[in-house]
Amino acid sequence: MVNKKRNIGRYTELGTLIAEVVFNHLSFVVFLSFLGALYIANAHLAQKQVRTIQTLREEVKHLRRDYHALKSELMYHTRLSALEKRVVSLGLRKPMEEPQIIVILEAD
Repeated sequence: MVNKKRNIGRYTELGTLIAEVVFNHLSFVVFLSFLGALYIANAHLAQKQVRTIQTLREEVKHLRRDYHALKSELMYHTRLSALEKRVVSLGLRKPMEEPQIIVILEAD
């Protein structure tokens, strides 16, 4: 039974010793706490930026896909056969004769 009281006494002595050391070096403990909080905040910020980069990459991928779809559609609609189909309603048609070349000779 004496050993139990002695061990408890050692723990209380150790606790007061640790408390005394902490209070003597309180500024260093506060500094370490500040560095720990700064480290955690930096990790959260880095994770947030990684998530933002991933969402932006997905958006770029979708926009690139849309761009290529619109570009191919534009190329299809600007073909001569597609243009002919669209201007028939306006009354325009392709001439059957070849264009005539006019040559102007200079007089001396």
